[in-house]
Amino acid sequence: MKKPAIAGFFFDKINLMNKESFFLLFIAIGVFPVSLVYGGNPAVSMPNFYGIEVDTVNLSNILRAVMGLYIALCVFWVIGARYEKLRLPALWSLAIFMTGIASGRALSLILDGMPSTLFIFYLGVEVIAAIIGFKLISNLQKN
Repeated sequence: MKKPAIAGFFFDKINLMNKESFFLLFIAIGVFPVSLVYGGNPAVSMPNFYGIEVDTVNLSNILRAVMGLYIALCVFWVIGARYEKLRLPALWSLAIFMTGIASGRALSLILDGMPSTLFIFYLGVEVIAAIIGFKLISNLQKN
């Protein structure tokens, strides 16, 4: 039986995808929902996910700005996964983003103490993603 054209297109693209593109897409798919939790409806999502009450317009504004930044980076990572000329810059932005977020969390651990388990999990993912990102950058620059 012949597979549908759309399935063939999709699976052919996956087979042709390199590890850098896969990584960029994988991280974008993971970061995008987090962005929506932060800024989609912060007055509802932040108390439910993180126990943080959002009770001022200023806090909502900050969270929606963070959401916009996360979404913009996700879009760039998807574009970098698709277009070879942007792959290295996309990987750099991903590695720097993850390093910056992880550094802020580490600083908070030192200054503020132990956060919830979810934020420790995020820190672990961010450190691993940064390391993988820099490794992929190094490999691309060798070639």
